[in-house]
Amino acid sequence: MISTKIVSSFKSVPSSWIFEYYLNLNERLIGQGVIVKSIFNSKDSNPSMHINVNRLSNSYSFNDFSTGKGGYGCHLVSELFNISLGEAMNKILHDYNTFIYHNPGGYSIAEYKEQSKYRVDSFVKRSWNVLDEKYWMSYKIGSYTLERFNVVPLESYIMTNDISTFQITQDHLYGYFRQSGELYKIYQPMNKEKKFLKSKCYIQGMDQLELKQPWLLIGSSLKDIMCIEQMGFNLEVIAPDSENTMIKEDVIDSLKLKYKNICVMFDNDQAGIIAMEKYREQYQLPSLLLDMEKDVSDSVQKYGLLKVKQELYPLLKNALYNIKENLEQ
Repeated sequence: MISTKIVSSFKSVPSSWIFEYYLNLNERLIGQGVIVKSIFNSKDSNPSMHINVNRLSNSYSFNDFSTGKGGYGCHLVSELFNISLGEAMNKILHDYNTFIYHNPGGYSIAEYKEQSKYRVDSFVKRSWNVLDEKYWMSYKIGSYTLERFNVVPLESYIMTNDISTFQITQDHLYGYFRQSGELYKIYQPMNKEKKFLKSKCYIQGMDQLELKQPWLLIGSSLKDIMCIEQMGFNLEVIAPDSENTMIKEDVIDSLKLKYKNICVMFDNDQAGIIAMEKYREQYQLPSLLLDMEKDVSDSVQKYGLLKVKQELYPLLKNALYNIKENLEQ
């Protein structure tokens, strides 16, 4: 259907037009999800702004994981121009009518169709090589830790959906596996647009918990918790799928019964701070912020394992309620 008429109500403006117009998207929104770099965060090196159809309202909404902002089209414009929601609705209505006036062909409103998502269909493992060693050892993560956390180098993997299939082959390609051998994530650190491909939901590090240490740290990524594991603290480590994925309450409650205390340490950026605050509010878990690089692994890469350990030690003691015990094993 082609819309060519001036409209008098904000509700008559297609939500797809709002996102296409104000985000200057290079593709039409016809029901598919889109991920772009945050329009609110100039430092967003990896696309973290998700635009998806809300099936309940049959309209588009957004979630910007780098800043915590989200909502419908009016919320986007309100945040974008620092105006109230009422002012945003009026602006959208004015801009849409101006667009229609200057575009005789009007705006084509597509019927939203359920889009089948790509999924990992298969993969091929390979042996470790010199490039792998150079990459992981820059974070001081050795073969023992990689094997313990079931990180395996991949030759390639195949993505498929209902209509097409394609294969990815490149250097620095790694599979994250469960203890059972099930693939839950693919890590491709040299891919700036898509570093991670999630295959299954999984709390990273859960298979490695031995319940032999008194403390538990929730980190932001598998790479980070592997770095912390190398430091030899008297604690165990896990990480959710991502900072923006809250670990379920029943899991947290179960872990609280098994450890003296639990603390959270996510990335040193706005998204990480917001996520830590959510854990504090919902689960009353203390948090700590390592004010070095963006995350633990980047800090280790730049300053070395010993320097980061020295900086992290007092922060951990303070986060775990000023404990007097020695954190080093």
